[in-house]
Formats: sequence, structure tokens, C-alpha cells
Amino acid sequence: MVNSTEEYIRYFAPIAQDEMREFGIPASITLAQGILESGSGRGELTLKTNNHFGIKCHTGWEGGMEYHDDDEKGECFRKYNDPYTSYRDHSLFLTSRSRYAPLFDLRTDDYKGWAKGLRKAGYATDPRYPQKLIGLIERYELYRYDDQVLRSPEGRKQLKNTGKQIHVVRRGDTLYSISRRYNTTVDALKRANRLRSDNIAVGQELKIR
Repeated sequence: MVNSTEEYIRYFAPIAQDEMREFGIPASITLAQGILESGSGRGELTLKTNNHFGIKCHTGWEGGMEYHDDDEKGECFRKYNDPYTSYRDHSLFLTSRSRYAPLFDLRTDDYKGWAKGLRKAGYATDPRYPQKLIGLIERYELYRYDDQVLRSPEGRKQLKNTGKQIHVVRRGDTLYSISRRYNTTVDALKRANRLRSDNIAVGQELKIR
């Protein structure tokens, strides 16, 4: 268990940066949401479930569950074996739902736009959610973790998605989430892989371009 927000940031910043490289979600946003939603890793729900982002079960969730009072009494929240899985599921959650698609049209360093977009897309009901995220990012200078990724040759290469790429389908992937991750379209993926439907299987290799 971490003992402070600063310790939480030191521990999870590298993980948030890895998620940024792979999925294009600003590390600053991921960290700020983690801090806010989990109480810097010390919240009651997080300690019981390793759920750092307050993600609820939703239809189709087949993992662990925990019932906890939130907006309503006894709501179902996802339960993970470790925090790393929670961070990865957060990335998959944002990239696999069409309501968050406009976020990925923003610049990767536009943390204010991302904060406002998350609230607009319905991630949280709190009308001050964007201001809280922005406040955390600026208080703890979380934007520097975005800068580190964007300034590194490796980070720029991954975020630009240049060259030929192969994506191995993982649990939770959809053609839509994959298309957003690689800045392409579902139709382009289907053409490149000669797919007649949107159905894909775990372990399947997809050509990106």
C-alpha cells in the first residue's frame, strides 16, 4: 500500500507511460484519474478490489466483482488481481467504447481537452470532474510524464504508428478499439485482413497497414 500521493505517482507513472505509448491516452490523465478515483491507492474500494479507476461491471464483464455504495447503493464494480490489470483495463475501457472516440482526435498532450472530454462522454457524474483532474495534473506536474513520452524517439515512433504493424488480438479487443489505437478505420482493417464480419478471436494476428 502506498502512503502518499507522491509515492503513488512514483510507483504508477511508468505504468501510465507504458499505457500512453500503446494506447495513446495521456499518462497525465491516467495518473490523475487513478489518484482521484482510488484516493491515491488508499480508498476502501481500491484496497478491496485493486480497481483504481472506479470502473463498474457493465454488461459483458466476466471478471471479479465487488458491490459497493457509490451513486446508488450496492453498485457492482470490477475486481482485479493486481493494479496493473486495472490500468490495462482502463485503457481497454476507453479505446473500446465509441462514446470516448472523440478523445482520440485530441492532441496527446491536451490534458485539459481530455479532462473535459471524459466528463462530456459520461465517465463521471460530478460536474467538477474536469477541474479536479486538471487541478491534480497541474499541482503534481503530471504533464511532465506526457512530455517524457512525446520527446523520446521510441515514444514518438509508437504514437505515430509508422511502418507495417501486426496486432495480436487480446481479450476485450474489438475492431473499433484496434482502429482507434492505430489511427485507422474498421473498414481499413477489414480490407487489410480480408474480414467479412466484425468478429475477431483472441490470438488472431491482424495486419494494420
